[in-house]
Amino acid sequence: MKNSVPTSRRGFLGAAISGLVAAIGAGLGIVALPYLLIPAKRAGQEGWTDAGDLPDLEPETPVDLKFLRRRIDGWDASTVKASAWVVRQPGGGITAFSPACTHLGCAYRWSRTRNEFQCPCHGSRFAIDGRVLGGPAPRPLDRYEVKIAGNRLWLGLVEPSEALRL
Repeated sequence: MKNSVPTSRRGFLGAAISGLVAAIGAGLGIVALPYLLIPAKRAGQEGWTDAGDLPDLEPETPVDLKFLRRRIDGWDASTVKASAWVVRQPGGGITAFSPACTHLGCAYRWSRTRNEFQCPCHGSRFAIDGRVLGGPAPRPLDRYEVKIAGNRLWLGLVEPSEALRL
């Protein structure tokens, strides 16, 4: 039989420290591995959003509808407040406009007295169907994709509008 040499205190501490460093490295590697191998999602909204009950809308009377939307940015998913100008068309269809002016993204409002959307920042004006009536806006208002399920209004992504002027 072979004689075994007892391990010295220095050898034991060296092996213990090496084992501890290896365990910490493995723990950090396991946590970091998904970030290196799984690609991050692109920033943006996720699919369709339930914007709530379809309000009783009078034809051609815009309503500023507030709702919550899920937003993805890399590995971070959050819920953000959003809004849309919702209009019932005379034929019964629903149009939902993005709340950002197509000039510089300012928030516009509906003027009951002038029967048009107005951007207070730079003077752009839009008809109830989103067409540009005046001002520096280069194109009509952008619209959300819209679908109705029962009495619920679902909004998709914002679709940029074509450049049309009145």
